[in-house]
Amino acid sequence: MNRIIQNDGFSSFYRFPMTIKIIAIVIFFAIVASLGSALFHLVKNRGNEDQSRKTAKALTFRIGLSLLLFILLFLAFASGLFRPSGIGANIQKTRSDHTTQPAANH
Repeated sequence: MNRIIQNDGFSSFYRFPMTIKIIAIVIFFAIVASLGSALFHLVKNRGNEDQSRKTAKALTFRIGLSLLLFILLFLAFASGLFRPSGIGANIQKTRSDHTTQPAANH
């Protein structure tokens, strides 16, 4: 009854796709917060050079977060952690089911 339990953080991370989903949601909220910050600095003092820099910095940060989110989602789909579910996935499944069925001879 000697069982070896391997518990390294990396493999357990990939056992729980919910972790990836939570990370994606946190990044998404950070993107929205960055957009809100840029809007605040844009509206606060129009024409002020310091506020323009803060707006540009917030938007640059948002672009970086968006790229990070895109890469994370791409890797999750490529590794099979996320599976498409929705209208497009159902249409694709229906098409693949029809192509795998043998043709009926009349």
